[in-house]
Amino acid sequence: MSPTPPVVLVIAGSDSGGGAGVQADVRTLAAHGVFPTTALTALTAQNTAGVESVFVVPAEVVAAQIDAVLGDFTVRATKTGMLATAGIVEVLAARAATGALPSLVVDPVMVASSGDRLLEPEAERAYVERLFPHAAVITPNLREAAVLVGAPLATEDDMVHAARELAGSGAAAVLVKGGHLSGEESVDVLWDGQRLHRFVSPRVPTANVHGTGCSLASAIAAGLCRGDELATAVEAAKRYVHRGLLAAAGWTLGRGHGPIDHFAGTRLPGG
Repeated sequence: MSPTPPVVLVIAGSDSGGGAGVQADVRTLAAHGVFPTTALTALTAQNTAGVESVFVVPAEVVAAQIDAVLGDFTVRATKTGMLATAGIVEVLAARAATGALPSLVVDPVMVASSGDRLLEPEAERAYVERLFPHAAVITPNLREAAVLVGAPLATEDDMVHAARELAGSGAAAVLVKGGHLSGEESVDVLWDGQRLHRFVSPRVPTANVHGTGCSLASAIAAGLCRGDELATAVEAAKRYVHRGLLAAAGWTLGRGHGPIDHFAGTRLPGG
């Protein structure tokens, strides 16, 4: 008999193309032996080429989903993705303030990789002022970090300065992802309030990068729910995403940016 898996709560939007959002989160957590529970914030009509339509779930329905999960499961970590509106951010912040959302990994999804906006402008301030102070770590990519600090980020030094500045929001740690920088290496920087950590992997030449941010944040949440230290969880998550990128580099799913292979190295023989 297998032991009971630890539980992670994912609060994010759905991606009908399956590459990002809750679909990517669930596959990532399953690949890590973690049981995913979910609260949907939005339904998107999207594919590898872009987002065609978004239906935002009413904040009270998001709240009901979260409360249903918390009322029945022992949640060990929480991961957020697309939150869409200030009202939904407020719902999460209220629950996080009570300690109900442990080991909170906040991926501040603002713009899809296709360039489509996924967050109301007024929700940006709510992120910073209401939700970030309760986060174990926030994981903005280069574009999101630039929006949050109000300045372009073009170098690794810029990323470091942004991580330190965003830590002023009250977040326990800040991971700025440098996947959008040029160069042969992909560099992410983590400021944990005391030390700066640098994570490096070779850049994989592929267009199949849809959902990498969602997958990384969920992999971090999986590590935290198992009791890993944050830096250890981030390092393992980066290795996981790198394996997924390599395994899916030659895939031709869709016309645009395809997904990574979330189960690379974990399939049973013949799978």
